[in-house]
Amino acid sequence: MTAAEDLVDALQEAWTGRRRSAFREVCAVDVHWEDPFLTEPLYGPEALGDHAATLWEAFPDAHVEAAGERLGDGRFVAAPVRIVGTHLGELPGLPATGRRVTVHAVLYCELDPPRERLWRVRAFFDAYDAGIQVGVLPRHGSLGERALMMVRGFGLRRGGAEGQAGPPAPRG
Repeated sequence: MTAAEDLVDALQEAWTGRRRSAFREVCAVDVHWEDPFLTEPLYGPEALGDHAATLWEAFPDAHVEAAGERLGDGRFVAAPVRIVGTHLGELPGLPATGRRVTVHAVLYCELDPPRERLWRVRAFFDAYDAGIQVGVLPRHGSLGERALMMVRGFGLRRGGAEGQAGPPAPRG
């Protein structure tokens, strides 16, 4: 196992073990963290610990587990993970739904120059699917999803139900 993989294991344990101080042990003092739930990146293990604490309150039984082979070169590592938990606590603007959520994610990590701590971490996952699972977004293919897409400016797709709107036909 490489140092990068050991650090990813420790990061997964920090999330699952709910120890804010564990982020200081595994992350550089200027760690840069991004995930789909954030509007801006986080900087530093304390900010990451605050973010984790919010999610731990909302998903008290959540855990992070490996979900496949990792790819890396010693400085960078891509780690597929599965995050499982039940939404039992409030998130900003979202009351608890009591629903179980399973999210597959990839953590793309870069180690600091001495290769001793995680320096940059990006978590990639389908936030829309997580929203469906907690019951705040419409299921794929539903009328609600089509309406949401229209409101967002995407229009309706051709080839669906009879009479379904779509972009105008080309003039010719």
